[in-house]
Amino acid sequence: MSEQTATSLLPPEVIEQYADLGVDLVALFSAGSLGNRMGIEIVEASADRVVGTMPVEGNTQPYGLLHGGASAVLAETIGSVGAMLHGGPGKVAVGVDLNCTHHRGLRSGVVTGVATPVHRGRSSATYEIVISDEQDRRVCSARLTCALRPAAPPAPGTTPA
Repeated sequence: MSEQTATSLLPPEVIEQYADLGVDLVALFSAGSLGNRMGIEIVEASADRVVGTMPVEGNTQPYGLLHGGASAVLAETIGSVGAMLHGGPGKVAVGVDLNCTHHRGLRSGVVTGVATPVHRGRSSATYEIVISDEQDRRVCSARLTCALRPAAPPAPGTTPA
């Protein structure tokens, strides 16, 4: 991440709670291997709102437009972070449904996704994700539902992730 890190986005006690379960929040908030390859950065994170950015360059389809799958990856990444933070350290968020509607094509710039909750329950969480361009025009509307599963503690003798 550029200027902010997971440690500056979340209280240390939250990071420690997840570390006890074997979850490295700093690595998670870097959006993982796929998110790193796509240039996704999480710039704000809470159960109420997650904001992430992604460059268009490097994430285009053969016609040179932002790939719809890239928008889907951004949407699922930030929606999953919100669901995970809602579930807390005792739960793991697993995506079970993703719906994306693509409104406009882009050839350059950076898109910003904002995930906000539609439903937050004990066993599932649904987030609406709006992806916009630098002129604040909607590029994609998405909805993600995650199942919230009990988190298993790391197996004895293993190193947390």
